[in-house]
Amino acid sequence: MTKRTLAVVSSGLREPSSTRLLADRLTAATVRELDALGVQAEVEVVEVRLLAHDLTNMLLTGFAAGDLRAALDTVARADGLIAVTPIFSGSFSGLFKNFFDVTEQGALAGAPVLLGATAGTARHSLALDHAVRPLFAYLRAMAVPTGVFAATADFGATAQQDVSDESGALDRRVDRAARELAQLMAAREPRAIADPFANPTSFEDLLAGR
Repeated sequence: MTKRTLAVVSSGLREPSSTRLLADRLTAATVRELDALGVQAEVEVVEVRLLAHDLTNMLLTGFAAGDLRAALDTVARADGLIAVTPIFSGSFSGLFKNFFDVTEQGALAGAPVLLGATAGTARHSLALDHAVRPLFAYLRAMAVPTGVFAATADFGATAQQDVSDESGALDRRVDRAARELAQLMAAREPRAIADPFANPTSFEDLLAGR
């Protein structure tokens, strides 16, 4: 089997959180879809709430240290990304935005991304397409067509009792989005991250202005 790396960014504020619950469901479905395509998934999870202090420090100093540096590298080298945020006041959470604010420019260019969001009620469902999707368009990521929004009541809904979306129950939306992400990941070559120190400029060339 070929291998692909799947990064999962969850920005829930509590433990447990509905945001992490949705992220886990999306991850499990994507791993299943990749397996069906003959691709073995290596999953790496980033819990943004654990990086809150490091994020603030980087915004103030421009320097990513410790766990934050490792998390940013995880996202940059992944073959696919699942990004899930809680919705507050009709938009993504501040921590979620801060994390992608400090992601290196171009790190997500062309990367397949599955977008997810959670909120207390379905009133916030439009935020996924009106706030979260434009953010990733700006980052030049390739967001899959199906985004997955889940209200609190969705986690107990059945296929016949979907409460937030006429397109089907939460499980069906999760499966459709996961299939779209898996197909994009499987169709692409594994991401190759260039080593900035692989071909250093010689001291002689520096002195010569070359």
